Amino acid sequence: MYSSLPISSSLHAHLWQSYSDRPVLYFSPKVLHESYQRFLLGFDGLVTYAVKANASSLVLDNLASAGLTTFDVASPAEMQTVRAALPSAVLHYHNPVRSLVEIAEAKRFGVQSWAVDSQTELDKLGALATGTEIAVRLHIPVAGAAYDFGEKFGAGPEQVVALLRRVKQRGLTPSLTFHPGTQCTDPAAWVRYIEVAHAVSQRAEVDLERVNVGGGFAVWRDRQAPDLERVFTQISDCVKALFGEKSPALVCEPGRAMVASAFTLATQIKALRGLRTVFLNDGVYGLLSEFRDLGVSQRYQAWRAGSKLAGPSAAYTVFGPTCDSIDKLPSPLHLPKSIQEGDYLLFSEIGAYSLSLATAFNGYGGCEIVAVTDF
Repeated sequence: MYSSLPISSSLHAHLWQSYSDRPVLYFSPKVLHESYQRFLLGFDGLVTYAVKANASSLVLDNLASAGLTTFDVASPAEMQTVRAALPSAVLHYHNPVRSLVEIAEAKRFGVQSWAVDSQTELDKLGALATGTEIAVRLHIPVAGAAYDFGEKFGAGPEQVVALLRRVKQRGLTPSLTFHPGTQCTDPAAWVRYIEVAHAVSQRAEVDLERVNVGGGFAVWRDRQAPDLERVFTQISDCVKALFGEKSPALVCEPGRAMVASAFTLATQIKALRGLRTVFLNDGVYGLLSEFRDLGVSQRYQAWRAGSKLAGPSAAYTVFGPTCDSIDKLPSPLHLPKSIQEGDYLLFSEIGAYSLSLATAFNGYGGCEIVAVTDF
């Protein structure tokens, strides 16, 4: 698969034969391709990619070369980045709150699908070509996710009914979209949304062109791999059972689940201090920033000179490299008691929201990116 970086034989072959004082982010085009294929083969509809999760040209170029053609974008800057990777890309602009300047830019980029969650935002879109897709964003309270996206976006069922009718009246194509929340592991969340989607379309007397079931698909953060195929099956079965012959086409927009497993982060221990305190060359201002919100992933290992460290372990407080004392992981890491300065901690499943959220505070936050054949 295409990569703009020369590909090293493996993560371990590179890490132990080179030295970098910065964190090293290892990228596997092969794993990214496998993640895309999992959605392509398992999901009964159009697979798009939520660019916000990782807008690196490495990711976009490789997905485009694998055959992905449609991207969920949240800003004109993301539109520009996608167009650079794939000039013919189909753009879904499903951030439902936009300025007039952003709307004008999106029209210039040829956005083909828009999301709205209020009458005001629908009106702001102004004149659109007849048949343009408008996906009304639904929000209902559901459990099963790490945190709920509905606090910021989405309309309740009553408002969705009214919006669907207005979209149809304007000669636009009515669709519906929702997001069950990040790291959602329970298929029941999607099923409940689909049930409400069917109910509101019936009340509005509108045939939905498509139902976009959002992202939210979980990735492996602890010791159990998510069963995405079970989620895919229940989504498809529920839509067919409720909508029957008038079943709308399905769309999904994975971000995290598409890209997380394609990257592994190697951080180095800069110092050991006092009783069980570790300083790393990366932290919550850098590529580990999401740990503040989702908690510390259990997908990590300690290595030295090409060998995984084992033996008795203990809980270590972990600080990042900046001078700010809140640059600290929110919970301890359980590490071998034999760890030393210069050892490495490898964090798996780190491809989503790491590069996107990293800052350059105190001159840190940068990393070396290395493409590898495998981890």
